[in-house]
Amino acid sequence: MDLNGITAIARPRRRAELPAWNAGDAWLAGGTWLLSEPQPKVSRLIDIADLGWPALEVTGQGLRIAATCKIAELEGMTFPANWTAAPLVNQCCRSFLSSFKIWNMATVGGNLCMSLPAGPMISLTAALDGVCTIWIQEGNERRVAVADFVLGPQRNALKPGELLRSIKLPLAALRRRTAFRQISLSPLGRSGALLIGTLSPDDHAFTLTVTAATPRPVRLSFPSLPRREALRERIEAEIPAKHYYNDLHGAPAWRRHVTLQFAEEIRGEFAGDGAAKS
Repeated sequence: MDLNGITAIARPRRRAELPAWNAGDAWLAGGTWLLSEPQPKVSRLIDIADLGWPALEVTGQGLRIAATCKIAELEGMTFPANWTAAPLVNQCCRSFLSSFKIWNMATVGGNLCMSLPAGPMISLTAALDGVCTIWIQEGNERRVAVADFVLGPQRNALKPGELLRSIKLPLAALRRRTAFRQISLSPLGRSGALLIGTLSPDDHAFTLTVTAATPRPVRLSFPSLPRREALRERIEAEIPAKHYYNDLHGAPAWRRHVTLQFAEEIRGEFAGDGAAKS
């Protein structure tokens, strides 16, 4: 898509060169959404690709994912052997409604900033206790949990001029067992529901993260694996029927049904029998 309203493009190479934010500005990273449709309100692009952030950094505290990390870079990473949650990365990357071309341009940060219910990088990072580092205009930064960063469809915690710098996944989350369930109305369609369960190897704490079925991520934490009735009651209390997302990719009643079904499948998987247990 040609953006014929653009009158300027800034290409900063370091933070000090980031221009003051003005009305009509837009950050440019992968650009897969920005260049996919007309942007009549945008007059200047600020291209952050030349800031040179390392895509992925393994540290003693976990994994740091640059906002500019391409989906293909994340999917192609080799993880430490003791990161039990590593298969979840591939599962979420494969949940994109996109071609290989998009994989090689779309960024992790862009997926979070779009804040769509079916954003699989939102699902991944929210389930693994991701924390966003945000650069603010004054030269400082602030941190927001991914689960709190996404506020609703195309709404997030960024204020005008703020820039998502990175997402950190803590080591403890990367060492958890994971269980993944996803469904679409068509074989290659956008996710209608995507649920991820995690189980701590240390204290057996259980967390269920519901995405795609809801306007924003919903995380349910338990000190141990709950019984069938307790899990269902908690889901029904935290996600009333009217709070399920409604669009052409799935009706609320269907999304509620598959959410409850997948939640029980995940619980059963962790219980060790691969099926429901009462």
